[in-house]
Amino acid sequence: MTKIERVLLSVTDKTGIVDFARALNGMGAELISTGGTASLIREGGVPVREVSEVTAFPEMLDGRVKTLHPKVAGGILAIRSREEHMRALREHAIPPIDMVVVNLYRFEEVAANRGASLGELIENIDIGGPTMIRAAAKNYQDVAVVVSPEDYASVLEELRAGGGALSRQTKWRLAKKAFRTTADYDAAISARLEQVDQPAGLPVDLSMRAPKMMDLRYGENPHQSAALYGRRGCGIAGAEQLQGKELSYNNLVDLDAAWQLAREFEQPAAAIIKHTNPCGCAEHASLAEAYRAARECDPISAYGGVLGFNRELDEETARRVAQTFVEAIAAPGYSPAAREVLGVKKQLRLLSVAPGGDPLVVKSITGGFLVQTSDQAKLDRAATVVKTRRAPTEREWSAMEFGWKVAKHVKSNAIVFALPGQTVGVGAGQMSRVDSVKIAAMKAVLPLAGTVVASDAFFPFPDGVEEAAKHGATAFIQPGGSVKDAEVIAAADRLGTAMVFTGVRHFRH
Repeated sequence: MTKIERVLLSVTDKTGIVDFARALNGMGAELISTGGTASLIREGGVPVREVSEVTAFPEMLDGRVKTLHPKVAGGILAIRSREEHMRALREHAIPPIDMVVVNLYRFEEVAANRGASLGELIENIDIGGPTMIRAAAKNYQDVAVVVSPEDYASVLEELRAGGGALSRQTKWRLAKKAFRTTADYDAAISARLEQVDQPAGLPVDLSMRAPKMMDLRYGENPHQSAALYGRRGCGIAGAEQLQGKELSYNNLVDLDAAWQLAREFEQPAAAIIKHTNPCGCAEHASLAEAYRAARECDPISAYGGVLGFNRELDEETARRVAQTFVEAIAAPGYSPAAREVLGVKKQLRLLSVAPGGDPLVVKSITGGFLVQTSDQAKLDRAATVVKTRRAPTEREWSAMEFGWKVAKHVKSNAIVFALPGQTVGVGAGQMSRVDSVKIAAMKAVLPLAGTVVASDAFFPFPDGVEEAAKHGATAFIQPGGSVKDAEVIAAADRLGTAMVFTGVRHFRH
């Protein structure tokens, strides 16, 4: 193992850099740095040489050129075991560099501003940083590369234990992280610049780089391996787990379904999910009442379900939740009293979720991926068309608008019997729509008389409408578009029900 004698430091994220530099200097390492990093280290009382002293060439072009020089690249790339490399360094008075500590311009922060100009984006693309990182990572057997402040402590610990040297294994680990960093950086640049000329729609190239956040015990079944990849800070993948057993693959799928459904509503809302389908959903002025009404839809299926809430969980709601077995909960937060109530259920997984997430939906198929924009279509009552002689009452409209939001989150063919603010029966995933109607009616615990029916796609025949009306449905909301629309409308008129066409379909496969 070669002792670290000379270190190049050039960082945008200056977290901990002065202490790191001081510790390296205390072990006898010579420090070389650039611009603001050098100034900060010097202000901290740590001796440091400017890169321009080493290269005998000043920084220029507003700092665009400072490390792009043979005396920097050569010092990093020289393979120590090759005599011709070391002879070249001696001939050109190039000092070997044993460690590179570099992180990059914050391009992704600038890119997150949808109003950022092309000039701003281009100016925040780092050139010298990725070059130094790749050079050091390529020569990992001789040069350590540190791209994140989170590695400072472990690097110092090993240097102290190893007499100022790092193991080959550590250098290899750091090199792999460095290549991941530059790959992520280039992918972020490419993806954002595509949006300059194509602000909406799908990318020309699909980039799905994401760090592994955790290994999962298994996939959908115990014989399948699985892991979670994503970014911290938004959506289910980036949620903070506050308590409970480790999350499973199926937990995460259901938690995402529950979270997405709960966020459809402006009033306090609760969603109960079983195998990705809602088995109950409700909205109410009170979160506790929303949960009670959601569970009332299908209490048998709700047992062992996954819950989603669009408000911070309060004590009253937590006490109701605690009365039965629940696998996991996704909510934007939990009051201290709610945490105390639910804390006794040690196995219950609680996730605190921040809004946000990728607007694209990606699914794998054999040999490739299917990508679509997420279904964010909202119902505009004014854009719908009443097709029957009888128009819906205000109460029916309210129920239809609620049921339509839920139907969007039910696997096709989807049928939802609903009252204002409450699901009453859900039929999901059937090969024929009339069977979904029958299952929704069969699953209903509450009376179906006076309910409305939301259908995610058109009724292909009158039989679905006739079956629903037989159970007490009085109004229907559906996209329309069947070649037999006239027969379906005629059946609704004959039964004295109201029917509204939205012109928008909500298939969910």
